Amino acid sequence: MPARRDLANAIRILAMDAVQQATCGHPGMPMGMADIAEVLFNDHLKMNPGNPDWADRDRFLLSNGHGSMLQYAALHLAGYDLSIDDLRDFRQLHSKTPGHPENFMTPGVETTTGPLGQGLANAVGMALAEAALGARFNHDDARIVDHRTWCFVGDGCLMEGISHEACSLAGTLGLGKLVVFYDDNGISIDGETEGWFTDDSASRFEAYGWQVIRNVDGHDAEEIKTAIDTAKKETRKPTLICCKTVIGWGSPNMQGTAGAHGAALGDDEIAAARAEIGWKDTTRFAVPDDIYAGWNKREAGAAAEKAWQGAFADYEQKHPQDAAEFKRRLAGEMPQNWSALCRQFIEKTQSDGKRTATRKASKAAIGAYAAALPELLGGSADLSGSNGTDFDGHRAITALDYSGNYVYYGVREFGMTAITNGLSLHGGFTPFGATFLTFSDYARNAVRMAALMRSRNILVYTHDSIGLGEDGPTHQAVEHVASLRLIPNLHVWRPGDDVETAVAWQAAIERANGPTALVLSRQDMDHQTRDADQIAAIAQGGYVLREPEGEAQALVIGTGSELELAVAAAERLNAEGIGVRVVSMPCLEVFNAQSAAYRESVLPAGITARVAVEAGVSDSWYRFVGAAGQVIGVDDFGMSAPAEQVYEAFGVTANAVVEALKSQVRG
Repeated sequence: MPARRDLANAIRILAMDAVQQATCGHPGMPMGMADIAEVLFNDHLKMNPGNPDWADRDRFLLSNGHGSMLQYAALHLAGYDLSIDDLRDFRQLHSKTPGHPENFMTPGVETTTGPLGQGLANAVGMALAEAALGARFNHDDARIVDHRTWCFVGDGCLMEGISHEACSLAGTLGLGKLVVFYDDNGISIDGETEGWFTDDSASRFEAYGWQVIRNVDGHDAEEIKTAIDTAKKETRKPTLICCKTVIGWGSPNMQGTAGAHGAALGDDEIAAARAEIGWKDTTRFAVPDDIYAGWNKREAGAAAEKAWQGAFADYEQKHPQDAAEFKRRLAGEMPQNWSALCRQFIEKTQSDGKRTATRKASKAAIGAYAAALPELLGGSADLSGSNGTDFDGHRAITALDYSGNYVYYGVREFGMTAITNGLSLHGGFTPFGATFLTFSDYARNAVRMAALMRSRNILVYTHDSIGLGEDGPTHQAVEHVASLRLIPNLHVWRPGDDVETAVAWQAAIERANGPTALVLSRQDMDHQTRDADQIAAIAQGGYVLREPEGEAQALVIGTGSELELAVAAAERLNAEGIGVRVVSMPCLEVFNAQSAAYRESVLPAGITARVAVEAGVSDSWYRFVGAAGQVIGVDDFGMSAPAEQVYEAFGVTANAVVEALKSQVRG
């Protein structure tokens, strides 16, 4: 059996060679954390390289994702479907080894990382998912959910504010199966961190309620092993293992310097490093057979999963209903009665319709759907009552009881969103998190990551516009909806009444390949009458809500709280003999994905007199109204006053819609 240091050196060699071949990348972290990774992967990580999606595998996350070659090298050596040619293609077009880990590109990569600190927050979400899933499905005679979450972080991750948000909550929730390795090398891109990062990180985590193991030599396998054994014995607290390391370890002229952080070492330095660490083969990407044999986990991983499958077969015999439910949730499938339940709730909402705020309609929808969907796990960033997420039947998750379905996230918008990404990626849950729309800015990069990773995450944003009123421009979200619509693969729903809200929630829950933002009003809105065909058409993102008795000479597009303005304006113009079609468009992204024929049926090219109205910046709408049309919006910050006065001040009124349409129709 090769020495442990030789096994770790294989990571160093592959990282140096891959970065050199790509002429860019980050060799320093993989070389500095190689010994830690070797001990973790070879002695502790529960995995099956032959099935990276095994439900009860340990989750490993690389929050300091710039060091991606550490993860790629370890996965390759352990026997995942990641060949040496894939490592040669590091950072190349369409390769399985992109510059930063991407969960949908590389087998064995659990989450997409790179923006520092977010992988750590994802890890909190995954550890929370394990705890909550275990509380639901484990029995005294069977533990089918029993795995750990491991995460590597660097100085940069702990400098980022999200590390405070996520780790503070992890300590409060007592996530004992979360173990984080801190790569304390004192170096970031700008040099030695003592000039800008002198925190006592160990004490900080102890204050969060973590177990902290200090001053571990990150290049001593026995110290690392002892620290991990200690971490695994603690069941009520997450653990931070503080590892003192040297960035670029093994590079005689670059180790310990910022120069090793983010650039290829160069052929001469790589040759010197090979000599320094005693790696005899000078061929690039060459790894001896005995090193591969020392790393390979395919046989052991298959045996571990086979044992679990046997335990699960016994579980199916003893607890057949729980077993079927577990498989359904892990597969992301809807319950058998799901469509019927949604249809009944939506039809009842239409028939019982009343003037109400869409945040209140959202609360009713969550309560109705959660009753049939136990995997719906929600929370709010200290605004539960205001957001309407404290639905009937919600029950808090605590450190003493993980069986609930609700997380009180506290004022942690960024952390909440990244944690819900982790919950989604783990599997078994459809998570949602809520705050005011204006505070989506705090969470924006985690929203972007949700879209990039295609995570099934629901983002509930209330108090969506100048309708917020007296709280004023700091809280009135005017640019946020348009900004969210710019994010690829994010569906942004801004429903116009209680029925559209119920449909939007169904669409968000059923969407399997990306996140959805639900943008909801503080103020009450008119309930709209519809027939069955119109109810069905809501799911297409845009549809015809009102038609004039005669020919339509103009059309108005409304969304959210401005839909009622569009309807009121159309009614006045129709009474004056100007036929106006009203189009409700609660989700632009879904509407744009419909066939050209459907889009033309809703927005006929022959109707050129058009107005779109939305209490936000106007940019989103010009593609729909054309060169001759108008957009009535708010292209400035809001103001503090009662909502009706603010709408009047900005000219977002039915009168404004009427005058805009008249001017186009009459020329």
